[in-house]
Amino acid sequence: MARNVSVLNKTKGTLPRVPFSRIKNAILGPRYDLSLVFVEDEEARSLNKRHRNASYVPNVLSFTLDAESGEIVINPYEARRQAPSFGRTYRNMIAFLYIHGLCHLKGMNHGSTMERTEATFRKQFGIN
Repeated sequence: MARNVSVLNKTKGTLPRVPFSRIKNAILGPRYDLSLVFVEDEEARSLNKRHRNASYVPNVLSFTLDAESGEIVINPYEARRQAPSFGRTYRNMIAFLYIHGLCHLKGMNHGSTMERTEATFRKQFGIN
């Protein structure tokens, strides 16, 4: 059974149009059950402190729930602040972070293999 992405926007802002389900299906497959949550700075910092013992405001967090499900939390405010330093638009930065989070859910760690995988999927979806 194919599953889409459940998206919850807990911010006051509007979200950019990104093909979340298509990207998720390409990276994790159609059977993977994904929850995507957009949160503000305070909640992102609190989650980061609770789950990673880090006190900074993160742009993205990934949580594996089991072999076929997980959750990605994106802070769109931090994404917007960081986008110019990465040479990206806001929409492009959200998609970039989403792909990054999906690669973590696929079991990848930071490094050259993950960077190559991310680049492949960014190219596939026109996210430079």
